[in-house]
Amino acid sequence: MSGPLTGYVVVDLTRALAGPHAGMMLGDLGARVVKVEQPGQGDDTRGWGPPFAGSESTYFLSCNRNKQSIALDLKDDDGRTAFEALIAKADVLLENFRAGVLDRLGYSTVRLTELNPRLVVLSITGFGHDGPEGGRAGYDQIAQGEAGLMSLTGSGPEDPQRVGVPIGDLLAGMYGAFGVVSALLERERTGRGQVVRTSLLASIVGVHAFQGTRWTVAGEVGLAQGNHHPSIAPYGLFRCEDGHVQIAVGSESLWQRFCAGFGLDPREPGFAANADRVAAGPRLVERIEAVFAGFSADELLERLADLGVPAGRVRNLREVYAWPQARAQGLLIDVEHESLGRITLPGPPLRFFDATGPDGEVETTRGDHAAPPVLNADEEEIRTWLAG
Repeated sequence: MSGPLTGYVVVDLTRALAGPHAGMMLGDLGARVVKVEQPGQGDDTRGWGPPFAGSESTYFLSCNRNKQSIALDLKDDDGRTAFEALIAKADVLLENFRAGVLDRLGYSTVRLTELNPRLVVLSITGFGHDGPEGGRAGYDQIAQGEAGLMSLTGSGPEDPQRVGVPIGDLLAGMYGAFGVVSALLERERTGRGQVVRTSLLASIVGVHAFQGTRWTVAGEVGLAQGNHHPSIAPYGLFRCEDGHVQIAVGSESLWQRFCAGFGLDPREPGFAANADRVAAGPRLVERIEAVFAGFSADELLERLADLGVPAGRVRNLREVYAWPQARAQGLLIDVEHESLGRITLPGPPLRFFDATGPDGEVETTRGDHAAPPVLNADEEEIRTWLAG
Protein backbone atom coordinates (compact mmCIF):
# COMPACT_ATOMS: atom_id res chain seq x y z
CA MET A 1 0.00 0.00 0.00
CA SER A 2 1.09 3.58 -0.56
CA GLY A 3 -0.37 7.00 0.06
CA PRO A 4 -0.49 9.81 2.65
CA LEU A 5 -1.98 7.50 5.31
CA THR A 6 0.45 4.62 4.81
CA GLY A 7 1.25 3.10 8.22
CA TYR A 8 -2.08 4.01 9.83
CA VAL A 9 -4.46 1.24 10.87
CA VAL A 10 -8.24 1.64 10.64
CA VAL A 11 -10.70 -0.80 12.20
CA ASP A 12 -13.99 -0.56 10.29
CA LEU A 13 -17.03 -1.81 12.21
CA THR A 14 -19.46 -0.10 9.86
CA ARG A 15 -21.99 -1.48 7.42
CA ALA A 16 -24.27 -0.19 4.66
CA LEU A 17 -22.80 2.97 3.13
CA ALA A 18 -21.86 6.03 5.22
CA GLY A 19 -19.23 4.34 7.36
CA PRO A 20 -17.92 2.00 4.64
CA HIS A 21 -17.50 5.00 2.34
CA ALA A 22 -15.40 6.76 5.00
CA GLY A 23 -13.32 3.62 5.44
CA MET A 24 -12.82 3.28 1.70
CA MET A 25 -11.61 6.88 1.46
CA LEU A 26 -9.04 6.22 4.19
CA GLY A 27 -7.99 3.01 2.43
CA ASP A 28 -7.61 4.88 -0.85
CA LEU A 29 -5.14 7.13 0.98
CA GLY A 30 -3.00 4.15 1.99
CA ALA A 31 -4.32 3.23 5.45
CA ARG A 32 -4.63 -0.46 6.36
CA VAL A 33 -8.40 -0.85 6.77
CA VAL A 34 -9.59 -3.99 8.57
CA LYS A 35 -13.31 -4.51 8.05
CA VAL A 36 -14.84 -6.40 10.99
CA GLU A 37 -17.97 -8.23 9.88
CA GLN A 38 -20.63 -10.44 11.39
CA PRO A 39 -19.78 -14.14 10.97
CA GLY A 40 -21.81 -15.96 8.33
CA GLN A 41 -23.53 -12.84 7.02
CA GLY A 42 -21.15 -9.91 6.82
CA ASP A 43 -22.07 -6.37 5.91
CA ASP A 44 -25.78 -5.98 5.08
CA THR A 45 -24.87 -4.73 1.63
CA ARG A 46 -23.44 -8.11 0.66
CA GLY A 47 -27.09 -9.09 0.15
CA TRP A 48 -28.32 -5.89 -1.46
CA GLY A 49 -29.26 -6.58 -5.06
CA PRO A 50 -29.87 -7.11 -7.84
CA PRO A 51 -27.63 -6.53 -9.57
CA PHE A 52 -25.16 -9.20 -8.50
CA ALA A 53 -21.95 -10.22 -10.23
CA GLY A 54 -21.89 -13.95 -9.61
CA SER A 55 -22.68 -14.09 -5.90
CA GLU A 56 -21.22 -10.63 -5.20
CA SER A 57 -23.40 -7.57 -4.65
CA THR A 58 -22.34 -4.67 -6.83
CA TYR A 59 -23.56 -2.39 -4.02
CA PHE A 60 -20.96 -3.90 -1.66
CA LEU A 61 -18.31 -3.60 -4.37
CA SER A 62 -19.00 0.13 -4.62
CA CYS A 63 -17.81 1.04 -1.11
CA ASN A 64 -15.32 -1.52 0.14
CA ARG A 65 -12.21 -1.41 -2.04
CA ASN A 66 -8.80 -1.29 -0.34
CA LYS A 67 -9.95 -3.19 2.76
CA GLN A 68 -9.34 -6.52 4.47
CA SER A 69 -12.14 -8.60 6.01
CA ILE A 70 -12.31 -10.58 9.22
CA ALA A 71 -15.47 -12.04 10.73
CA LEU A 72 -15.71 -11.59 14.52
CA ASP A 73 -18.57 -12.12 16.95
CA LEU A 74 -18.23 -9.38 19.53
CA LYS A 75 -20.47 -11.31 21.89
CA ASP A 76 -18.11 -14.25 22.37
CA ASP A 77 -14.71 -14.40 24.07
CA ASP A 78 -12.65 -15.18 20.97
CA GLY A 79 -14.22 -12.36 18.98
CA ARG A 80 -13.79 -9.86 21.80
CA THR A 81 -10.18 -10.86 22.37
CA ALA A 82 -9.32 -10.41 18.68
CA PHE A 83 -11.25 -7.15 18.51
CA GLU A 84 -9.46 -5.71 21.52
CA ALA A 85 -6.12 -6.71 20.01
CA LEU A 86 -7.13 -4.84 16.87
CA ILE A 87 -8.08 -1.76 18.90
CA ALA A 88 -4.69 -1.85 20.64
CA LYS A 89 -2.93 -1.67 17.24
CA ALA A 90 -5.37 0.75 15.60
CA ASP A 91 -5.18 4.45 14.96
CA VAL A 92 -8.85 4.78 14.01
CA LEU A 93 -12.12 2.99 14.76
CA LEU A 94 -15.16 3.56 12.54
CA GLU A 95 -18.67 2.71 13.76
CA ASN A 96 -22.18 3.57 12.61
CA PHE A 97 -24.37 1.66 15.06
CA ARG A 98 -27.45 3.35 16.46
CA ALA A 99 -26.59 5.45 19.49
CA GLY A 100 -25.92 3.24 22.51
CA VAL A 101 -25.39 -0.07 20.70
CA LEU A 102 -21.61 -0.09 21.03
CA ASP A 103 -21.95 0.79 24.72
CA ARG A 104 -24.19 -2.24 25.26
CA LEU A 105 -21.56 -4.43 23.62
CA GLY A 106 -19.14 -3.21 26.27
CA TYR A 107 -17.22 -0.77 24.12
CA SER A 108 -18.20 2.71 25.20
CA THR A 109 -15.90 5.50 24.14
CA VAL A 110 -14.52 5.50 27.68
CA ARG A 111 -13.64 1.79 27.39
CA LEU A 112 -12.14 2.25 23.93
CA THR A 113 -9.96 5.06 25.25
CA GLU A 114 -8.82 2.82 28.09
CA LEU A 115 -7.78 0.20 25.53
CA ASN A 116 -5.96 2.76 23.37
CA PRO A 117 -5.64 6.42 24.48
CA ARG A 118 -4.39 7.40 21.01
CA LEU A 119 -7.45 5.99 19.24
CA VAL A 120 -9.54 8.25 17.01
CA VAL A 121 -13.16 7.09 16.94
CA LEU A 122 -15.48 8.11 14.11
CA SER A 123 -19.16 7.60 14.97
CA ILE A 124 -21.86 8.21 12.34
CA THR A 125 -25.60 8.18 13.08
CA GLY A 126 -28.72 9.13 11.19
CA PHE A 127 -29.88 12.17 13.13
CA GLY A 128 -27.15 12.78 15.72
CA HIS A 129 -26.07 11.19 18.97
CA ASP A 130 -28.14 13.47 21.22
CA GLY A 131 -31.08 15.84 21.03
CA PRO A 132 -34.79 14.92 21.11
CA GLU A 133 -34.51 12.59 18.09
CA GLY A 134 -30.95 11.39 18.53
CA GLY A 135 -31.91 7.73 18.66
CA ARG A 136 -33.68 7.57 15.29
CA ALA A 137 -32.53 5.03 12.74
CA GLY A 138 -30.96 6.69 9.74
CA TYR A 139 -31.70 5.73 6.16
CA ASP A 140 -30.59 7.97 3.35
CA GLN A 141 -33.88 8.75 1.66
CA ILE A 142 -35.56 9.52 4.97
CA ALA A 143 -32.69 11.83 5.86
CA GLN A 144 -32.86 13.54 2.45
CA GLY A 145 -36.49 14.36 3.19
CA GLU A 146 -36.06 15.37 6.82
CA ALA A 147 -32.99 17.53 6.10
CA GLY A 148 -34.75 19.52 3.38
CA LEU A 149 -32.88 18.25 0.35
CA MET A 150 -35.91 16.66 -1.33
CA SER A 151 -37.84 19.95 -1.03
CA LEU A 152 -35.14 21.53 -3.24
CA THR A 153 -34.99 18.67 -5.75
CA GLY A 154 -37.57 17.92 -8.44
CA SER A 155 -39.46 19.56 -11.27
CA GLY A 156 -41.38 21.81 -8.90
CA PRO A 157 -42.60 22.31 -5.32
CA GLU A 158 -45.20 19.53 -5.67
CA ASP A 159 -42.66 17.03 -7.02
CA PRO A 160 -40.11 16.30 -4.27
CA GLN A 161 -37.40 13.93 -5.50
CA ARG A 162 -34.45 12.19 -3.91
CA VAL A 163 -31.00 12.63 -5.37
CA GLY A 164 -30.13 9.68 -7.62
CA VAL A 165 -27.43 8.34 -5.27
CA PRO A 166 -27.52 8.02 -1.43
CA ILE A 167 -26.04 11.46 -1.06
CA GLY A 168 -26.64 11.78 2.69
CA ASP A 169 -24.70 8.58 3.35
CA LEU A 170 -21.92 9.62 1.00
CA LEU A 171 -21.61 13.09 2.50
CA ALA A 172 -21.55 11.68 6.03
CA GLY A 173 -18.72 9.37 4.96
CA MET A 174 -16.83 12.24 3.39
CA TYR A 175 -17.28 14.55 6.38
CA GLY A 176 -16.36 11.65 8.64
CA ALA A 177 -13.12 10.90 6.79
CA PHE A 178 -12.24 14.60 6.88
CA GLY A 179 -12.87 14.62 10.64
CA VAL A 180 -10.68 11.54 11.12
CA VAL A 181 -7.75 13.04 9.25
CA SER A 182 -8.13 16.28 11.24
CA ALA A 183 -8.17 14.35 14.53
CA LEU A 184 -5.06 12.41 13.50
CA LEU A 185 -3.34 15.70 12.75
CA GLU A 186 -4.28 17.07 16.17
CA ARG A 187 -3.03 13.86 17.76
CA GLU A 188 0.42 14.73 16.44
CA ARG A 189 0.37 17.72 18.80
CA THR A 190 -1.46 16.26 21.81
CA GLY A 191 -0.62 12.55 21.71
CA ARG A 192 -4.29 11.77 22.40
CA GLY A 193 -7.09 10.49 20.26
CA GLN A 194 -10.65 11.79 20.33
CA VAL A 195 -14.19 11.05 19.21
CA VAL A 196 -15.46 12.50 15.92
CA ARG A 197 -19.21 12.50 15.37
CA THR A 198 -21.37 13.33 12.38
CA SER A 199 -24.73 12.27 11.00
CA LEU A 200 -26.71 12.08 7.79
CA LEU A 201 -28.76 15.06 9.02
CA ALA A 202 -25.70 17.18 9.78
CA SER A 203 -23.99 16.29 6.52
CA ILE A 204 -26.95 17.27 4.38
CA VAL A 205 -27.55 20.52 6.27
CA GLY A 206 -23.82 21.14 5.91
CA VAL A 207 -24.21 21.38 2.13
CA HIS A 208 -27.32 23.54 2.02
CA ALA A 209 -24.93 26.29 0.86
CA PHE A 210 -26.74 29.32 -0.58
CA GLN A 211 -30.12 27.69 0.01
CA GLY A 212 -29.39 27.70 3.74
CA THR A 213 -28.49 31.38 3.97
CA ARG A 214 -31.36 32.14 1.60
CA TRP A 215 -33.56 31.25 4.58
CA THR A 216 -31.42 32.10 7.62
CA VAL A 217 -30.43 35.55 6.31
CA ALA A 218 -32.97 36.55 3.66
CA GLY A 219 -36.02 34.75 5.05
CA GLU A 220 -36.83 33.00 1.78
CA VAL A 221 -37.65 29.29 1.63
CA GLY A 222 -36.08 27.71 -1.43
CA LEU A 223 -38.26 25.34 -3.42
CA ALA A 224 -37.63 22.82 -6.16
CA GLN A 225 -37.69 24.36 -9.61
CA GLY A 226 -36.31 21.71 -11.90
CA ASN A 227 -33.15 22.09 -13.90
CA HIS A 228 -32.69 25.85 -13.69
CA HIS A 229 -30.68 27.74 -11.10
CA PRO A 230 -32.67 29.84 -8.59
CA SER A 231 -30.14 32.70 -8.52
CA ILE A 232 -28.32 32.70 -11.89
CA ALA A 233 -29.84 32.88 -15.38
CA PRO A 234 -29.47 31.45 -17.88
CA TYR A 235 -28.05 28.45 -16.05
CA GLY A 236 -29.57 25.04 -16.62
CA LEU A 237 -30.83 22.43 -19.06
CA PHE A 238 -32.19 23.57 -22.44
CA ARG A 239 -33.87 21.64 -25.25
CA CYS A 240 -32.35 21.71 -28.72
CA GLU A 241 -33.06 20.00 -32.04
CA ASP A 242 -32.08 16.47 -31.00
CA GLY A 243 -31.87 16.50 -27.21
CA HIS A 244 -30.57 18.77 -24.47
CA VAL A 245 -27.54 20.83 -23.55
CA GLN A 246 -26.63 22.56 -20.32
CA ILE A 247 -25.24 26.06 -20.14
CA ALA A 248 -23.90 28.16 -17.27
CA VAL A 249 -23.94 31.89 -17.98
CA GLY A 250 -22.52 32.91 -14.62
CA SER A 251 -21.43 36.49 -15.31
CA GLU A 252 -22.50 39.54 -17.28
CA SER A 253 -19.51 39.20 -19.60
CA LEU A 254 -20.62 35.65 -20.43
CA TRP A 255 -24.14 36.94 -21.05
CA GLN A 256 -22.76 39.46 -23.51
CA ARG A 257 -20.79 36.74 -25.34
CA PHE A 258 -23.72 34.34 -25.33
CA CYS A 259 -26.08 36.93 -26.81
CA ALA A 260 -23.55 37.99 -29.45
CA GLY A 261 -23.13 34.39 -30.53
CA PHE A 262 -26.85 33.71 -30.95
CA GLY A 263 -28.20 37.03 -32.19
CA LEU A 264 -29.87 38.08 -28.93
CA ASP A 265 -29.96 41.62 -27.52
CA PRO A 266 -28.21 41.60 -24.11
CA ARG A 267 -29.92 44.88 -23.18
CA GLU A 268 -33.44 43.73 -23.96
CA PRO A 269 -35.82 44.94 -21.22
CA GLY A 270 -36.39 42.16 -18.71
CA PHE A 271 -33.13 40.43 -19.58
CA ALA A 272 -30.49 43.13 -19.06
CA ALA A 273 -29.39 42.15 -15.51
CA ASN A 274 -29.06 38.78 -13.85
CA ALA A 275 -31.80 39.56 -11.31
CA ASP A 276 -34.15 40.47 -14.18
CA ARG A 277 -33.35 37.23 -15.98
CA VAL A 278 -33.96 35.15 -12.86
CA ALA A 279 -37.35 36.85 -12.37
CA ALA A 280 -38.23 36.23 -16.02
CA GLY A 281 -37.12 32.60 -15.88
CA PRO A 282 -39.80 30.81 -17.95
CA ARG A 283 -39.81 33.54 -20.60
CA LEU A 284 -36.00 33.45 -20.82
CA VAL A 285 -36.00 29.66 -21.19
CA GLU A 286 -38.61 29.89 -23.95
CA ARG A 287 -36.56 32.53 -25.81
CA ILE A 288 -33.32 30.52 -25.63
CA GLU A 289 -34.94 27.21 -26.58
CA ALA A 290 -36.50 28.88 -29.63
CA VAL A 291 -32.97 29.75 -30.77
CA PHE A 292 -31.52 26.36 -29.83
CA ALA A 293 -34.24 24.52 -31.76
CA GLY A 294 -32.28 25.08 -34.96
CA PHE A 295 -29.12 23.36 -33.65
CA SER A 296 -28.15 19.80 -32.85
CA ALA A 297 -26.53 19.22 -29.46
CA ASP A 298 -23.12 18.72 -31.09
CA GLU A 299 -23.45 21.95 -33.09
CA LEU A 300 -24.49 23.88 -30.00
CA LEU A 301 -21.65 22.56 -27.88
CA GLU A 302 -19.12 23.46 -30.57
CA ARG A 303 -20.46 26.99 -30.89
CA LEU A 304 -20.68 27.49 -27.12
CA ALA A 305 -17.08 26.31 -26.78
CA ASP A 306 -15.99 28.81 -29.42
CA LEU A 307 -17.79 31.55 -27.50
CA GLY A 308 -16.19 30.52 -24.22
CA VAL A 309 -19.57 29.83 -22.61
CA PRO A 310 -19.44 26.85 -20.19
CA ALA A 311 -21.67 24.08 -21.51
CA GLY A 312 -22.04 20.33 -21.52
CA ARG A 313 -24.16 17.35 -22.42
CA VAL A 314 -26.07 14.99 -20.12
CA ARG A 315 -24.32 11.61 -20.17
CA ASN A 316 -25.64 8.31 -18.90
CA LEU A 317 -23.25 6.20 -16.82
CA ARG A 318 -22.25 4.01 -19.76
CA GLU A 319 -21.11 7.16 -21.54
CA VAL A 320 -19.32 8.52 -18.46
CA TYR A 321 -17.25 5.38 -17.98
CA ALA A 322 -16.44 5.22 -21.70
CA TRP A 323 -15.29 8.86 -21.69
CA PRO A 324 -11.51 9.17 -22.11
CA GLN A 325 -11.51 12.12 -19.70
CA ALA A 326 -12.86 9.93 -16.90
CA ARG A 327 -10.14 7.33 -17.44
CA ALA A 328 -7.48 10.05 -17.69
CA GLN A 329 -8.47 11.35 -14.24
CA GLY A 330 -8.05 7.94 -12.62
CA LEU A 331 -11.79 7.51 -12.20
CA LEU A 332 -11.70 3.87 -13.30
CA ILE A 333 -9.42 1.27 -11.73
CA ASP A 334 -8.88 -2.39 -12.58
CA VAL A 335 -8.53 -4.85 -9.70
CA GLU A 336 -8.32 -8.62 -9.19
CA HIS A 337 -11.26 -9.97 -7.19
CA GLU A 338 -11.02 -13.33 -5.43
CA SER A 339 -14.19 -14.78 -6.99
CA LEU A 340 -14.87 -12.49 -9.96
CA GLY A 341 -11.40 -12.19 -11.45
CA ARG A 342 -10.43 -8.90 -13.07
CA ILE A 343 -13.10 -6.22 -12.62
CA THR A 344 -13.30 -2.48 -13.16
CA LEU A 345 -14.41 -0.19 -10.33
CA PRO A 346 -15.05 3.54 -10.08
CA GLY A 347 -11.82 5.01 -8.81
CA PRO A 348 -10.90 7.46 -6.04
CA PRO A 349 -11.40 11.17 -6.76
CA LEU A 350 -8.12 12.45 -5.28
CA ARG A 351 -4.73 12.59 -6.99
CA PHE A 352 -1.38 13.53 -5.42
CA PHE A 353 1.76 15.03 -6.95
CA ASP A 354 5.31 15.74 -5.81
CA ALA A 355 6.34 19.13 -7.19
CA THR A 356 9.77 19.26 -5.53
CA GLY A 357 11.74 17.17 -8.00
CA PRO A 358 14.06 18.50 -10.72
CA ASP A 359 11.66 17.45 -13.48
CA GLY A 360 8.59 19.22 -12.12
CA GLU A 361 5.45 17.45 -10.95
CA VAL A 362 5.57 13.68 -10.50
CA GLU A 363 2.32 11.90 -9.69
CA THR A 364 2.43 9.93 -6.44
CA THR A 365 -1.21 8.80 -6.38
CA ARG A 366 -1.70 5.28 -5.06
CA GLY A 367 -1.96 2.81 -7.93
CA ASP A 368 -1.96 -0.58 -6.20
CA HIS A 369 -5.65 -0.87 -5.35
CA ALA A 370 -7.20 -3.97 -3.78
CA ALA A 371 -10.59 -5.36 -4.69
CA PRO A 372 -13.36 -5.44 -2.07
CA PRO A 373 -12.78 -8.58 0.02
CA VAL A 374 -14.96 -11.65 0.24
CA LEU A 375 -16.24 -12.29 3.76
CA ASN A 376 -13.47 -13.24 6.20
CA ALA A 377 -10.92 -13.36 3.39
CA ASP A 378 -8.07 -12.09 5.56
CA GLU A 379 -8.67 -13.82 8.90
CA GLU A 380 -5.45 -15.83 8.87
CA GLU A 381 -3.27 -12.88 7.88
CA ILE A 382 -4.87 -10.56 10.42
CA ARG A 383 -4.66 -13.03 13.30
CA THR A 384 -0.99 -13.71 12.49
CA TRP A 385 -0.32 -9.98 12.46
CA LEU A 386 -2.10 -9.52 15.80
CA ALA A 387 -0.08 -12.33 17.36
CA GLY A 388 3.23 -10.91 16.13
